[in-house]
Amino acid sequence: MAVKSIGEYPTIMKDSVDKFHGNQLVFIYWYAHFMEGSIKAFALSPDMPFSAIMSDIIPLCYKVEPDFEKLDFDNTEVIWEIDGKVITPDPNKSLKENSIGHKSYIQFSTPALDGKIGA
Repeated sequence: MAVKSIGEYPTIMKDSVDKFHGNQLVFIYWYAHFMEGSIKAFALSPDMPFSAIMSDIIPLCYKVEPDFEKLDFDNTEVIWEIDGKVITPDPNKSLKENSIGHKSYIQFSTPALDGKIGA
């Protein structure tokens, strides 16, 4: 179906980084763990250490997962992906220093803790 326009429509980005008051939008997903459903989005400071994702953010949204009690970032094999690239993040460095930017997608998987996929 053809569309007839009376003029140009401006593109207004409602989720651009300037709308987050110094923070950036970051998406987090624990692969194969579906009790909490979907990808989670957080407005996080680019200066926040990556370790805060492990100690504060992940427990906040995944504590109801049956595998959560077995998840130990020091002893569990975790495969991290940032924007589709497998990386080994430095927990002591900031999100920015770990190449996590506005609208970055962080996915982590735990081969030994396979959630509902392994059920």
